[in-house]
Amino acid sequence: MAYSRAIVQRAEARLQSEKEQNERSSRARIAAIYEKEPRLGEIERELRRTAAHVLAATFRRQGDPVAAMQQLKKENLALQQERDWILQAEGLEPDDLTVQPICPTCGGTGYVGAAMCECLKELCRQEQKKELTNLFGAESFEKFRLDLYPEQYDNQLKRSPREVMNRTYHDTLSYAQNFTCTSPSLLFVGATGLGKTYLSACIARTVADRGFSVSYAPVGQLMAAFENEKFRPQPDTSCTEEYFSCDLLIIDDLGTEMTTQFTISALYQILNTRLMGAKPTIVSTNLPLGDLSARYSEQIASRLLGAYRLYKFYGDDIRFKVK
Repeated sequence: MAYSRAIVQRAEARLQSEKEQNERSSRARIAAIYEKEPRLGEIERELRRTAAHVLAATFRRQGDPVAAMQQLKKENLALQQERDWILQAEGLEPDDLTVQPICPTCGGTGYVGAAMCECLKELCRQEQKKELTNLFGAESFEKFRLDLYPEQYDNQLKRSPREVMNRTYHDTLSYAQNFTCTSPSLLFVGATGLGKTYLSACIARTVADRGFSVSYAPVGQLMAAFENEKFRPQPDTSCTEEYFSCDLLIIDDLGTEMTTQFTISALYQILNTRLMGAKPTIVSTNLPLGDLSARYSEQIASRLLGAYRLYKFYGDDIRFKVK
C-alpha cells in the first residue's frame, strides 16, 4: 500500500505529535503518583543506586564480589516488594510508573525495520480519507440517484439509460467492495455530467476505507506533475511516484488537457507501466471512443480499449437535475 509522500508525511507528523503527547501525559501522571506517595520516588532512586552498586561490585577487585552482589540483590528485591505493596494499596500497576510507548509494536517510530507499522498505516488511511473527503465531499454509493436517468426505452440501446446505469452502478459497487491490487482497470466513457466522476469518487472512498492506497488526479494535474518532474526536478523528491505505486489510480477527464508529444508520452508511460505491473487504473473521458487513437496514439488507444473494462454512460446532464 503505497501512499503519497504528502499523506505519509502528515501521518508521521500526527504520530510524532501523539507520541509527544503520550510522553507528556505519562510524565504528568507519574509525577502526580510520586507527589501522593513520596516513598515510591525514594524507592525508585534507591533502586537506581542499587543498580549502580551491582555494576561496581562486578568490577570490584577487593573482597568477595559474589557476596556483595547477593546482598545488593536482596536489598533490591526488598525495595521492589515494598514498591509493589504501595502500588497495590493505591490500586496501581508497576507500568503506571513508566512511560509506555504509544505503540508496543514499533515503540512509536511508525516502522518495524524498514516496514511501515500498522499504527502508521492506520494514520495514513485516516489522512487519505480526509484528503478524499476534501476532494469529493460526501459522495457515496448510497447517495447515487438512478432516478436522475431517463427511464424511457432507447431504441439504440435496446433498453433505457436508467437500466444501463443501474447495471453500471451495481458493477462499480461490487468492484469497490471486492477490490484487490490486481482488480481489472476500468474505462468510463460518456458526455459531461453523467456521473463518471461521481462513481469514481464512490469507488475511491470505498477502496480507501478498505485500507488500499488511492490516488485521484484530473488529467491536467497528472500532466503538470510529469512536467514538473521533467523540467523543474526537486532533489530526492518525485512528483509522480504515487501515480505509479498506489494501489488504485483514478485519472479523470482524459481529453481536457492540452495534448502534446510530451503529454502523450507521459500518458503512455503511466498507463503502460501500471498495466505491465497489473495495477488497476480507472480512466474517465468525455471523448468518443473513435477519437482516442486520433488524439493520442494507437498504443494508448489499444491499451484503453483492449485491456480496460468499458462502461458507457448515458442520459442527460444530471447536474441540472439535482435539487
